Amino acid sequence: MKRVSVVTINFNQDKITEELLISIAETNTYENLEVIVVDNGSTVNPVPQWTTKYPDIKFIRSEANLGFSGGNNIGIAQATGDYYFLVNNDTEFTPGLVKKLVDILDTHPQVGIISPKLVYDFDRSIIQYVGFTQVDYYTCRNKAVGKNEKDLGQYDNLLGQTGYCHGGAMMVKRETCQKAGLMADNFFIYYEEVDWGERINRSGYQAWVRGDAVIYHKESMTVGKKSAFKEYFMNRNRILFIRHNAPALKAFVFYCYFTLLVVPRNIIGYIKEKKYDFISILFRAIWWNITHDKHSTDLGYTINKVS
Repeated sequence: MKRVSVVTINFNQDKITEELLISIAETNTYENLEVIVVDNGSTVNPVPQWTTKYPDIKFIRSEANLGFSGGNNIGIAQATGDYYFLVNNDTEFTPGLVKKLVDILDTHPQVGIISPKLVYDFDRSIIQYVGFTQVDYYTCRNKAVGKNEKDLGQYDNLLGQTGYCHGGAMMVKRETCQKAGLMADNFFIYYEEVDWGERINRSGYQAWVRGDAVIYHKESMTVGKKSAFKEYFMNRNRILFIRHNAPALKAFVFYCYFTLLVVPRNIIGYIKEKKYDFISILFRAIWWNITHDKHSTDLGYTINKVS
């Protein structure tokens, strides 16, 4: 039986993280499992208390907030599993989840990474994800399959290749990480799992999704639905993704598209919403890409602004 390391990140969401740990304890029947929680520089360090409360779980404290990518990379570095199950702390497990994903990785050597179906926790009849289309390099856009559809069982038999796995829940083989590398730390949050997915695809592995494996997701618990932090990194990393992955001609078309269409559209939207400070945030995101190497670890943002 392959060993599975569940890795999750906590940042000032102790109660939410504990709800995940409880759901794992109550639903999981897969025996060879370790759980790792990386505290990503929370204001109050919960690790000493958690170590006593949950003696069978491995807790790691990072004094700095390293984001989704950096935090997961810390957890993976200390994981002992053959497979790493990276899950958001604002998720809850369902019965059989781990085994259903393991079964596919065990029996399909071409599959390097797999996600379950993600369902919104606020309404467990609404789907968030059952796959992604490939990113269009000309616009840096793609679509989530099944998003906001009523779950009527239409994807219960879905099993197969998808563009990318979902950062909220993805199980990856250790050998995949050894060949494709880990997530790029300089994305911090947003686009990091898609960038990783591009490298996994190029390394010869496939990304799959299994529709009868389900995890519940409390979307946007860590970062607000519309925040300066999110606006900065969504724009900065959209450009950075193209710099990492797109061929020169397609990248040039994207830069024209972004400059001539996206920037004016966003500015008009900010004015209508009276979010005038977002205008400077947009230009900061662009300027970072102009002035920094694509592998630079300088994020260009004060991380303690995360709410």
